[in-house]
Amino acid sequence: QFAGGMSNPTFELTDVAGRRFVLRKKPPGELLPSAHAVDREFRIMSALKGGDVPVAEPLILCMDDAVIGQAFYIMAHVDGRVFRELALPGMAASERAAIYDAMNETLARLHRVDWRAAGLADFGREGGYAARQVKRWTAQYQASATDDLDAMNRLIDWLPENLPEHAETTIAHGDFRLENMIFHPTEARVLAVVDWELSTLGDPLADLAYNCLPWHMPDARRGDLRTNDPAQTGIPAEADYLAAYATRTGRADTGDWTFYLVLSLFRLGAIAQGVYKRGLDGNATSSAALQRRDVCRNLSQIAWGLIEKAGRA
Repeated sequence: QFAGGMSNPTFELTDVAGRRFVLRKKPPGELLPSAHAVDREFRIMSALKGGDVPVAEPLILCMDDAVIGQAFYIMAHVDGRVFRELALPGMAASERAAIYDAMNETLARLHRVDWRAAGLADFGREGGYAARQVKRWTAQYQASATDDLDAMNRLIDWLPENLPEHAETTIAHGDFRLENMIFHPTEARVLAVVDWELSTLGDPLADLAYNCLPWHMPDARRGDLRTNDPAQTGIPAEADYLAAYATRTGRADTGDWTFYLVLSLFRLGAIAQGVYKRGLDGNATSSAALQRRDVCRNLSQIAWGLIEKAGRA
């Protein structure tokens, strides 16, 4: 079993000929509605296969729980590098710059995909993405809440009152971050984007804001970019990262950036709360789930701090 993810358990398989594959399945136990959608992962990877956005080749989808206990799919194994530390230790500044630029280019490519031509017109609803996200993650959080968190309660009130008036619709990955990409063994080139569980048709700025969270929040495991010095590290400042994305997509207006960052933090907090609750219930993929009790509290406080900093509390 692969380490890292705490949502859908992921395993490496090897057949008698020595060929390697990857299996992802739903976790055991009683699950929240609409979570752990392995069938949606398989579908979008199938739609993107062979296009501008690199994915592992999807091979088999099985929705019959009787086979291994939960629904699952199998995809080709992709050899390459997965970077779990945002600072990319041990690299030259030029290498770090190239890795971050490749991530930026891959997100831009995803947001340029013609989702109708890709057969994904019914993969989500056009428009209203932010409102649906607020509703979904409010419900998911409330279904898994174990403590009364003041900042989460305030965000639940604030977000519906500050929804963006206009938004584009693109494919949204939903969990687009450095760790969810497999890079070429020696080149700054993305070979596969993985973990499509939260993908849908959505607002590209929500995807972009989630990708930019390391510039705004601490992460004890992966590190963060809040004190990043581009001149020293080669990792871009957030403003330069956004400018590169704008150049590639023609999407220069980041809209209500505070809202999108707050939404991303709120959603991440709700996800963390779900992981913690599954840990309490004994259904978690990783034993580290029980260490997440304070994650939702901390993220919601950071989000509310952004609102206060913007003078919008």
